[in-house]
Amino acid sequence: MSVFQNLNFELNSGESVALLGRNGAGKSTLLRILGGIDQADSGTIEADCSMSWPVGLTGGFQGSLSGRENTTFVSKIYAGHDPELIEEKVRRVEEFAELGVHFDRPFKTYSSGMRSRVTFGLSMAFDFDVYLIDEVTSAGDERFRKRSKKVLEQRHETADFIMVDHNLWGLKFHCDRALLLHNGSLIEFDDLEEGIATHKRLLENPTQHELVAA
Repeated sequence: MSVFQNLNFELNSGESVALLGRNGAGKSTLLRILGGIDQADSGTIEADCSMSWPVGLTGGFQGSLSGRENTTFVSKIYAGHDPELIEEKVRRVEEFAELGVHFDRPFKTYSSGMRSRVTFGLSMAFDFDVYLIDEVTSAGDERFRKRSKKVLEQRHETADFIMVDHNLWGLKFHCDRALLLHNGSLIEFDDLEEGIATHKRLLENPTQHELVAA
């Protein structure tokens, strides 16, 4: 059974988009496909800009390697083999994560909050034109959430977002319009408020298709 079929949409440079839909609608799957983590059964994705992996993704981390070793490995993939550049990326992640000696201990021993700090810090250590953001600001403790929001605000000055966040109010700070996944289809809204309002109505009455504008 397919999560969704025949999706067709275009995103323009200079705009950030909220990705809406109930739990299980396929939001995280779509972000993983856009980020190159998963492959669609058919179709193509065309981009003339750099796009991040889903921010905060832990799936690519090897549990027996330390936070430092995982960060070094990913940095070598994305930053080449420039020792100074790799060292700079690792330093930025270490400073953001604030794990102390734990940064050199196996990733599998980390708490969920510690993992969030490392994976978010790693995502933000690289400059992308578009960041794929999946509920990252809801993870971790209050200090982490405040710091991550500040970093996102800084990134938003030079980059665009495709953003999933159940905190619908928070989407209004970053996004210009909305894409709504519903029953395997995608509906585009140029007006973010309209998209959020339709999303809320469908959460209450998921079978009332007439609530969705064509």
